[in-house]
Amino acid sequence: MPQSNDFSRSLVPFEQNSTLVAVIELSQSNWLVAGTVPGIERQPLKKITPDETALLHLLHRWRDEAIGKGRTITRIAVAFEAGRDGFWLARWLAKQGIEVHVIHSSSVAVSREHKRAKTDRLDTAMLTRVFLGWLRGEHGHCGMVVVPTIEEEDAKRPGREREKLVGERTRIINRLKSDLARLGIRGFKPQLRKAPQLIETLRTPEDIPIPPHTLEEMRRDFARLSILCEQIKAIEEARLKRLKDAPQTEPNAMVLLLASVIGLGIETAYMLVQEVFSRNLRDRRAVARYAGVTGAPDESGSKRREKGLAKAGNGRVRRGMIQLAWRFLLFQKDSALAQWFRSRTEGANGARKTKMIVALARKLLIALWRMVTTGEVPHGVVLRQAG
Repeated sequence: MPQSNDFSRSLVPFEQNSTLVAVIELSQSNWLVAGTVPGIERQPLKKITPDETALLHLLHRWRDEAIGKGRTITRIAVAFEAGRDGFWLARWLAKQGIEVHVIHSSSVAVSREHKRAKTDRLDTAMLTRVFLGWLRGEHGHCGMVVVPTIEEEDAKRPGREREKLVGERTRIINRLKSDLARLGIRGFKPQLRKAPQLIETLRTPEDIPIPPHTLEEMRRDFARLSILCEQIKAIEEARLKRLKDAPQTEPNAMVLLLASVIGLGIETAYMLVQEVFSRNLRDRRAVARYAGVTGAPDESGSKRREKGLAKAGNGRVRRGMIQLAWRFLLFQKDSALAQWFRSRTEGANGARKTKMIVALARKLLIALWRMVTTGEVPHGVVLRQAG
């Protein structure tokens, strides 16, 4: 039975004589629009400025041309690839009564020739072929992306902003440590609160102070580090306030439920809810695929080998789940998942832990997904006491 959220093919019957089909190749400087218009043998191709109103006028003009040829247009279907422009155009076209779909870029098969011609005209021709196949209900042409609401997109921003800020903080700390190591000073911790004052008193092994230009550079790095720490703290405090003010709303309730698992903090719980569990995923296989923790088998004739992780899903979730899996082994030693891991890695013939940790991350992700969707707590997992 086809699933209600199966985006690998269209579930709506395709009437070619009454459907105007258009694909858009988006770029920063212009948009290239290709159409398949009933009653018109040529396939029109039009380059326009990046303007949604001009695009709507073009679609209506093609519709009027089809009507002039005696065709009745009951459906206008538009598609474009997911990319830099995001989903604003899809939401805007939907408000204008246009059926719009966003194609998952990696789901479109391309030529494997080493040097192949690639132009916007060829890309629109390829998108037209795969989109028509998808509209006919055929599998294997392409997959569509779920168009999120502006509220769903905005809910992901705090977690992603914090991730970028933490990365910048780590880079500055590592740069400060490298500058000090270059002068022979080791063991100093730039992340300490009093580090900007202590840096003034440091001396090199030659018993000389830090050179003036290097010291000025480090002062500026400490100023940036202070601003980053304040911004990270502000994001975390705002998130805790939202959880406290509305604990019963669905996303917040999921976060608090996950955070009740010992070894799983608010940050990881928030990331999992906003990136994965708030999506309407079909089953456990879809959950694992979206996180990119499934395998990539390579089979040809008698050759059989595994190429490792597919890595086609959400990189944030994949990295977070592998880190959580290691942490889970420390805090949930008596759980069924931890025992499953140890039974396969201990002993002389045990599997490599670095390989099995991915399998544990996949099983743990599915178990947590079931926990927030059905309330089923993973066997043996210890929860924090409410209070």
